[in-house]
Amino acid sequence: MYEMTIQLQTDSKVRLYEQIYRHIKQEIIEGKLLAGERLPSTRSLADYLQVARSTVDEAYGQLCDEGYIEACPYRGYFVCAVEEWLQAPMQDVDERVENAVRRPQGVGDNGRGASDTFRDEIYESDTRTRSWQVDFSPYAIDMSAFPMSVWKKLSRKVLTEAEVDLFAKGDARGDLGLRRSISRYIHSARGVECTPDQVIVGAGNEYLLMLLEKILGGNLRIAMENPTYERSYRIFHSFEYEVVTVPMDDSGMIVEELKKTKADVAYVMPSHQFPTGTVMPIGRRMELLNWANGAEGRYLIEDDYDSEFRYRGKPIPALQASDKQGKVIYIGTFSKAIAPAIRVSFMVLPPVLLEKYHRECGFYSCTVSRIDQRILEEFIRDGYFERHLNKMRKIYRAKHDLLMDSLKTMRKSFDISGENAGLHLLLTSKTEREEKWLREAAAAVGVKVYGLSDSVVDGEDIPHNGTVLLGFGGLDEAAIRQGVELLKQAWYK
Repeated sequence: MYEMTIQLQTDSKVRLYEQIYRHIKQEIIEGKLLAGERLPSTRSLADYLQVARSTVDEAYGQLCDEGYIEACPYRGYFVCAVEEWLQAPMQDVDERVENAVRRPQGVGDNGRGASDTFRDEIYESDTRTRSWQVDFSPYAIDMSAFPMSVWKKLSRKVLTEAEVDLFAKGDARGDLGLRRSISRYIHSARGVECTPDQVIVGAGNEYLLMLLEKILGGNLRIAMENPTYERSYRIFHSFEYEVVTVPMDDSGMIVEELKKTKADVAYVMPSHQFPTGTVMPIGRRMELLNWANGAEGRYLIEDDYDSEFRYRGKPIPALQASDKQGKVIYIGTFSKAIAPAIRVSFMVLPPVLLEKYHRECGFYSCTVSRIDQRILEEFIRDGYFERHLNKMRKIYRAKHDLLMDSLKTMRKSFDISGENAGLHLLLTSKTEREEKWLREAAAAVGVKVYGLSDSVVDGEDIPHNGTVLLGFGGLDEAAIRQGVELLKQAWYK
């Protein structure tokens, strides 16, 4: 067992559990803790450090979630086999970024944005004519807590103080103030390393993916996890890309299978995969980065669609935070965190692709109103966004915990997965009940549930046919209780 010496700073603003987490993580990264080594038990480490055992539990839990260590029942905690960290620095990154942003930008016609809302309906023919008692949509969010008064106040302020130049044509990438606020936020919250110059703002993820298609060029082979987010799959198909699917295991996309596809680009959701809820551990992330570094022109598209909502530990760092070679294209959105109608998404381009953007796409106009950009900028800059996120985390955690508690009596018949993050979880039948039966039985009592098969692409046969998704984001507590009771009636009759 590895004997650990940790100097805790009791007068530091950094919480004790995070100091423990950071120390162990750094020891693993630097190779001072080797794969397979056993860590001290939570009790013994807590006694040694003179802290509460729950403090060590929280640190170990975060390390487990990120894949640095694993818990073995009745044996303890052990260091995972993490591939060597990529030590080669990104050569002349600052110089390439600086050269890229100095390139002249052309002027062109306005681009057309597209919606970045999640797929609204799964079996549409039923939904359009039917009224549901409870709809467990995994795509809905809670709008009751939207800070309407703050948004109105900022809107009035922006319009009152606006100068004429605010109504002129702005930077094609989005206004600098908003891009600066976004870069600061994703660095502090997600560990993303970028300058404001690398941030591209657009009205929806679809617009950014269409822009990315112009940057990357045609005749590419795109690899996607299966099951995956179907809207992105359809978008890539609309580009006439060759889209190939890669199977997953408990750690996410299987890299050995990815290698067989001869893909140029891989689209992944490492912090919370949709729809499975898988959190990709650090070892698998390193494998993906090594794959991307294996050939020129390979890239990873990281879709970080709802990383703000974790209910245990702290948010998992972005894959881009581990990228040393400029291989990750990071995409985020405010649709889940604030509201779908905000219509603002953003993309962080590596320096090489930023140069291509200015050379080949700089004439596209930004698709987000400059008024909306300024309001969002002030919403983030003045701390309203952080306060709103903290409030929504509490709201969603209460709903998450209520749904988990309500499902306790169903654990003999169902496995529950995908919990502790996001706005939905998965139920997988332990019996011979198939997904179609589960959905139809639920519909018979007025409850809409969503099938895992809806996210399976290419017609491939994915295991867990008896798996359904239960979303809780758009439901109040009464609806969650009612929905679960109705499901028990439907599935246990």
